Amino acid sequence: MTAQTVAAPARARRGFNLEKWGWLFMRGSGVVLVVLIFGHLFINLMVGEGIHALDFAFIAGKFATPFWQWWDVLMLWLALIHGANGMRTIVNDYVTNNTARKALTWALGLAAALLIILGTLVVFTFDPCLGVTETSTLWEQCQTLGK
Repeated sequence: MTAQTVAAPARARRGFNLEKWGWLFMRGSGVVLVVLIFGHLFINLMVGEGIHALDFAFIAGKFATPFWQWWDVLMLWLALIHGANGMRTIVNDYVTNNTARKALTWALGLAAALLIILGTLVVFTFDPCLGVTETSTLWEQCQTLGK
């Protein structure tokens, strides 16, 4: 066999490689999500009165501080993107029809984007005094807040 008949090795594609970055994101986001989720569970279930303290006022108190707002939003964003990317990988592996694969991938992306937007709005616009009446258990607290 001569050197001319041996095929040259394929060159690596240059440019942005979505699959490589998706793979790296899954590993990194998985590690960060473990920390965020276990921190979330520890604070909500172990600290203070534990699970007995979980009520509307507890959540309202958490969402009143920017630290916990950003903690929960980061957890939401990473979980949704991580899950959507995993589903995209499954769709790419098992859906053979090109049109169906594209439609499902777009649907996953749109669903994840919509949930991220709505979840972020809920966290940052949460108002525990919205709709509180004089018969509500939160009436006195909302009156002291001036709402």
